[in-house]
Amino acid sequence: MPQIPLHYVDLRTFCYATEDEKRVEEALRTFLPDGDDEPFELERVESEGHYGDRILVLSARVENADDVRHVLSRLADLESFDDLIDELDERVTENTELFLRLDKQAAFQGEVRLGDGITFRGKVEAYPAKKEKAVENAEDVLERLRDEH
Repeated sequence: MPQIPLHYVDLRTFCYATEDEKRVEEALRTFLPDGDDEPFELERVESEGHYGDRILVLSARVENADDVRHVLSRLADLESFDDLIDELDERVTENTELFLRLDKQAAFQGEVRLGDGITFRGKVEAYPAKKEKAVENAEDVLERLRDEH
């Protein structure tokens, strides 16, 4: 895949007090590239739930083109990949961002499924910065990805 029309990809998930932090981190890392010497850097922010319970927000921003390619290649494992391409008009915002929600439990098991738990937000390159152009670019990269997979 020569050119990636995404400026970056943000991945984010919450680790609730009832969850094992290492398992939640492992689920998020399902989509992240492996570092040569050390794992991909995650940002950790502690927050508090409505009843005072601890919530840990784990997130990663992937900006390097090869790393973005890796994240996208993981998406190619979706069973509903063609549906994803068909839904791009609903998944790309006026701000040229592509949004997906991925199943955190499936990710922990190394599987890729749409669902709840992990938010994927990719900033799609579009010149001019219009939704229609962003949808077109996202469709192009996803179709190439599907054809290569």
